[in-house]
Amino acid sequence: MKQCLIRKKLSNFFTIIFTTMKKILVFCVICVINFSTMQAQTFTLSSKDLGGQFTLDHVFTGCGGKNISPELHWSNAPAGTKSFAVLMHDESAPTGSGWWHWLVFDLPSNTTNLPSGAGTADGKNLPAKAIQANTDYGTAGYGGPCPPEGHGWHKYTFTVYALNVDKLGIDAKANAATVGFMVNANTIEKASIVAYYKR
Repeated sequence: MKQCLIRKKLSNFFTIIFTTMKKILVFCVICVINFSTMQAQTFTLSSKDLGGQFTLDHVFTGCGGKNISPELHWSNAPAGTKSFAVLMHDESAPTGSGWWHWLVFDLPSNTTNLPSGAGTADGKNLPAKAIQANTDYGTAGYGGPCPPEGHGWHKYTFTVYALNVDKLGIDAKANAATVGFMVNANTIEKASIVAYYKR
């Protein structure tokens, strides 16, 4: 009789433990799913062309490259986005304020990518009415990396900005500082990727 009671108590104990563990496991799975969903829904910028470092395809012609702008694509733009801007900046340039390599804005709100080579000066591969301002090279369109020799690794940041206006109200003659000011003044969210290059 005593053994039967002990077995029954043990059985009840293990049933409670099993039920509790099952609930904890279900709770953990739900948390992981919710976290993954939240992560997947953040505004994200990616590239099929860029890895950790630039290749000569994307390096400026003056430094032996082909000066082809890399493919960029983004997803999960925030609600209220009316246009996009894409800027490329080298914060490592020895100028005191970095170096602007690409400034394109007034990209329509349905834009989700820029194909490889979109940054030509004529803008023919960009969406209609998109505008490219002059870079610090003094020309419009994409200007690839060309850091001073022996200056070490330079950090190049591509950033896509989701904006709350259809048009920034500036044209291709606007300098980089003006473009940056107008972009940041109208940003809802932004996303970036980084690549490095040295000579």
